[in-house]
Amino acid sequence: MAYRHLFGPVPSRRLGVSLGVDLVPQKTCAYNCVYCECGRTTSLTCERREYVPTGRVIAELDDFLAKGPDLDYVTFAGSGEPTLHAGIGEIIACIKDRHPRYRVAVLTGSALLADPDVRAALMRADLVVPSLDAVSEEVFSRINRPTPGITAEQVLEGLLDFASEYPGEIRLEVFIVPGINDTKEEIRLLKDAVAAINPDRVQVNTLDRPGTDIRVRPASIGALERIAAVLGGEVIGAACTDRALPPVSGDLAESILATIRRRPCTAADLAALLGIRPAEVAKHLRVLESGGLIEPVREERGVFYRPV
Repeated sequence: MAYRHLFGPVPSRRLGVSLGVDLVPQKTCAYNCVYCECGRTTSLTCERREYVPTGRVIAELDDFLAKGPDLDYVTFAGSGEPTLHAGIGEIIACIKDRHPRYRVAVLTGSALLADPDVRAALMRADLVVPSLDAVSEEVFSRINRPTPGITAEQVLEGLLDFASEYPGEIRLEVFIVPGINDTKEEIRLLKDAVAAINPDRVQVNTLDRPGTDIRVRPASIGALERIAAVLGGEVIGAACTDRALPPVSGDLAESILATIRRRPCTAADLAALLGIRPAEVAKHLRVLESGGLIEPVREERGVFYRPV
């Protein structure tokens, strides 16, 4: 079966070896974050509907998981906000009922957690990783650039309601954008919010790949460690690299392009993600670049490739 809505498994910085489940077209989200590594949001919305066929996603998961792959998580993430998909609860339930050995994670920007239906849909996930980048309305608007009608107050209230109802693990992510949400006042507000939410873990993150706004730069490790200490959290570390991933099969160029469409990657990233030799990656990158499908961007961690 050709997988249209699954990607990976990939070595995740947060979740070990993770099979991605992508429930929305690129780039469909309730935010247009300045730092987003998926690129600029082209469909800014808070409308929940069946963006891709629920039955097709379930069929792909059944086919893939029936082979018994070695995974740490099946993770709902990818091209936008996964909770926008009206069938996410049904898909999670199918995984837990049919493939109970696998743990389910959901990465969310938290914009829709004020909706009781969204909170109910996530109840059977093992882990939810919600984001909270700002508490003040001004900073929230500058960083997350939400669809009209979504406010920082609403997001925080949704997180508080979710934390009070959800039986699984919550790892709250705070993404630091230097010069915007790293002020003493915003960190104080975030500290108070963290205390109220009381997540299992707080993870402080910053830019690792090219973001939407080229002016956004990564925070220093020292700054991240200081903020993590204030918030009672930890700095997100490097990706899991101690386990071999199965080599990708089929059209390598298409697999590379599909991966880059979801996140900008270096050649080394692609070799690790797809389980193929660096020389093979380099060959296909040259073909994709000469065809005008991708372009290189130099960042501190190296040369990244992103879609044109």
